[in-house]
Amino acid sequence: MRSLVVLPTYNEAANIAEVLHRLRSACPEVDVLVVDDASPDGTADVVKALAEDLGGIELLSRSAKRGLGSAYRDGFQRGLEQGFDILVAMDSDLSHDPGVLPRLLDVIEHGADLVIGSRYVPGGSIPDWSWHRRLLSRWGNRYAGAALGLSVADATSGYRAFRASMIAKVDFREVRADGYGFQIEMAYRLQGLGGTVREIPIAFVDRVRGKSKMSPRIVVEALVLVTWWGARDRFKGLLRLLSKRS
Repeated sequence: MRSLVVLPTYNEAANIAEVLHRLRSACPEVDVLVVDDASPDGTADVVKALAEDLGGIELLSRSAKRGLGSAYRDGFQRGLEQGFDILVAMDSDLSHDPGVLPRLLDVIEHGADLVIGSRYVPGGSIPDWSWHRRLLSRWGNRYAGAALGLSVADATSGYRAFRASMIAKVDFREVRADGYGFQIEMAYRLQGLGGTVREIPIAFVDRVRGKSKMSPRIVVEALVLVTWWGARDRFKGLLRLLSKRS
């Protein structure tokens, strides 16, 4: 099965070379699409140079910083157009171990439609986080699971692989989230389409170089969208119940 790893970047010149080298070492056969949002630190130039040396690397340069969800939408659309069978979402800051990628691909090849690299299943971990970051993340995942009926422990994890034929069923014009809520929305939509979702444990390591893209706005966006989707689903369920009784 042909696999494409989509790597959104903004100011990741300090990390992207190591990410690409480790990806090529872990999975020599995968292709990589770097979606760069006009990084002022020269990330795109690093990618162009490495593409010649490593092969199988494409750069999609965008004119401005447009958000994580937007980058994945553009990257997945490119992957669908090029006929890939598996589409992988992965961070570009070394928080996701490229060595785990073969396991993600294997789970898709054995029938899953979405496999999530999870911090919150047995064997998963977050070695460097403070207790309050852990609490916020765990609470956020539990809230999303309860509000949306998600059968996953780590809906916000950004390390995941999708079966492309299932992604093709998603209407990206209706995908709302641009921040990390995009990960929740994709799990929610694929589960709603009847997709098979699996989780495997990963160790999530905080970035060593560069600045985190997490912000209060991203957290608020995810909270508002999850609350809206959950309320909408319950209202639709109530209407169906009333319709059956009438």
